Amino acid sequence: MNPLLFRNLMKASLTNQTNIKKKLVVKSTTDNLSSIRNFVKDATSLAGFSADMSNKVVLAVDEACTNIIKHAYQHSPDGNITIQLNSDVKKVSIKIIDDGGHFNPDKVPDPDLPKLQKEKKAGGLGMFLMKKLMDEVKYKNLSDNRNQVLLVKYRS
Repeated sequence: MNPLLFRNLMKASLTNQTNIKKKLVVKSTTDNLSSIRNFVKDATSLAGFSADMSNKVVLAVDEACTNIIKHAYQHSPDGNITIQLNSDVKKVSIKIIDDGGHFNPDKVPDPDLPKLQKEKKAGGLGMFLMKKLMDEVKYKNLSDNRNQVLLVKYRS
């Protein structure tokens, strides 16, 4: 085997940990979105996800957290957003938990993309993007008046 290739393979196996468990808690302000993106990017990279797959996960988490800030907390910076990221050989799972207002994703219609483009209207694509980028998107109200969004991306 080529020594350079062998060295690169060994380096990749040492730096990429398949089983990752990380947690981040931030206040519900858009100022924290960059910290959230960096947290998810670092964790998915460490877990060995490709840059493309990692970027998809980062965007989906960013959309979910933006929705929590805007809708669940109505831009109040006093709420908490907890992000729990777990990865294994099959997938990465991200639980996003908040104490804001409840939400029913079934009441959000799919966007009319041609209409949005024609009207040059921004926004309204968060749920649509999460569903397109991730393999699973599940929302539930937890028993203690909290909300949870579960995002799952399987390794390809």
